[in-house]
Amino acid sequence: METTTKRYMLRHFLSALAYRGANVLRNMPPEIADFRPSESVRSPREILNHMRGVLIYAHSFMVPYESTEPPMLAWNAEVFGYFEILAKLDASLLNESSIRDVNEEDLLQGPFADAMLHLGQIGIFRRMAGSPVASENYVFADIETGRHTRIEHFADPGVKRR
Repeated sequence: METTTKRYMLRHFLSALAYRGANVLRNMPPEIADFRPSESVRSPREILNHMRGVLIYAHSFMVPYESTEPPMLAWNAEVFGYFEILAKLDASLLNESSIRDVNEEDLLQGPFADAMLHLGQIGIFRRMAGSPVASENYVFADIETGRHTRIEHFADPGVKRR
C-alpha cells in the first residue's frame, strides 16, 4: 500500500477517534470524570490524560516534544487537549511530515488503537455511573476524513481553551 493511502487511512482513523470521542465525552456529567469502579482503576479523567499522552507520543515521531507525558488537567481542559492533539496529528499527516523510527502501521497498531480502546473504557464507565452513551451504528456514521479532527467541530463552546 502506498504512503498516501496509508496516511489517508490514519487520518480517517483519527476522524473516527474524534467522532467517537465526541459521542463519549459530550454532555458527560462532571462527577463521572473522577468515577472509579474500583480503587486500582483509572478514572475517566486519568484515562483521557493517558490518551493525550499516547497521542502526543504518536505525534512525537513527527514533531519533537520535550515530554510525551502531559500534566493532569481539569476535565474540560483534558477534553479540549484530546481534540487538540487529534487536530495536530491530522495536520502533520496531511502535510506529509516525516515519520521517524516507525511506520504508519506501527502508529495504527500502537497509540491509535490504544486510544480507541480507552474511549471504550470511558464509555463503559459512563454506563456504570448511570449516564450511558446512546448507541450508534458507526458503519454508517457521517465521518469525513479531516473534518472531525478540527477542534471547533466538537469542542464544547463552554470549554475554556488553554
